[in-house]
Amino acid sequence: MAPGNAGTSSIADQYDVDVTSGEAVVKLAQRIGADLVVIGPEVPLVLGVADAVREAGIACFGPTKDAARIEGSKAFAKDVMSAAGVRTATSEVVDNPGHLDAALDRFGPPAGQAAWVVKDDGLAAGKGVVVTADRDAARAHAASLLDSGHPVLLESFLDGPEVSLFCVVDGETVVPLLPAQDFKRVGDNDSGPNTGGMGAYAPLPWLPDSVTTQIVDEIVKPVAAELVRRGSSFSGLLYAGLAITSNGPAVVEFNCRFGDPETQAVLALLESPLGQLLRAAATGELASFGELQWHDGYAVTIVVAAENYPGRPRVGDPIHGADADGVLHAGTARRDDGAVVSSGGRVLSVVGTGADLSAAREAAYGLAKSIRLPGSHFRSDIGLAAAEGRISV
Repeated sequence: MAPGNAGTSSIADQYDVDVTSGEAVVKLAQRIGADLVVIGPEVPLVLGVADAVREAGIACFGPTKDAARIEGSKAFAKDVMSAAGVRTATSEVVDNPGHLDAALDRFGPPAGQAAWVVKDDGLAAGKGVVVTADRDAARAHAASLLDSGHPVLLESFLDGPEVSLFCVVDGETVVPLLPAQDFKRVGDNDSGPNTGGMGAYAPLPWLPDSVTTQIVDEIVKPVAAELVRRGSSFSGLLYAGLAITSNGPAVVEFNCRFGDPETQAVLALLESPLGQLLRAAATGELASFGELQWHDGYAVTIVVAAENYPGRPRVGDPIHGADADGVLHAGTARRDDGAVVSSGGRVLSVVGTGADLSAAREAAYGLAKSIRLPGSHFRSDIGLAAAEGRISV
């Protein structure tokens, strides 16, 4: 693991390396004789680290710099979707402050939409998006992005429940994982600002299998084929964030890697060997891998966040209960005295499984309540609406 955290230190050798440097990652992989390199975060993928690893003759799970633009540039993603005939929100890129007000007038509630959707056109770690019915708030976010030299993407609002679908992709071969749903707002009942994600559950009892098939056939496969056609063939994990609208599934965004908190819930239910699956994609053997096997039941992930997150988080506090089964580390570090302390905004993810969604929620929340971290907080309603049958297509 490189660079790792307090959780991975107990299960893997850790190496301090600049993960954004292709040269540094290649040197480490060669030094330890790596058979397969799996690149997790989006930044090294967008910077081309996977290209450097492949050029060194080492199998790598993760798309090329060119293909990673599907996440690195929302304008590029929109162009690919348009060419592939994929349903998504209408959009407009604004790169001149003088054009902002007229564009806002075209995309907000006066145009019949429920809200303005304002996005950073580049990478923003899940927090560069503002969805608001307040025009002043929408304008302020857009103006701050433009002032920072970032183009702004305005989108029409997509109504309907959201779905996250991870697909392992190699060229035009697409292997979907279980659909999940995540929760971006920091507070219960989707209140407060957007975050990198506060929790998730999988699978979705309210989503028919036919809709998952439709997403793969009408969205993911056409996008994968379009990337191949452009000479930007995708090999790695393609994430589709979708809204299930009255007109069918529509894309909210694409990511080029596993994203939490959905990954923790989905992979908790995967019975097939994950390493073999990733290696098959990295070596061109995905088409012959076979059907994925899954455990029965449901999984729920709850993010335990540091005080003040998603603002500047309080860090350095000792964590008690972080070594329990089902607790996964994110923003943690280990002090010289061996104590586990917080080092980021989303500190831990706790995962509970059960025969049904209510049982999985009970297991996850029992675990979350056992964590002791000063000032920490978590949502209390992850998966609740689905468990109570309040979501439908």
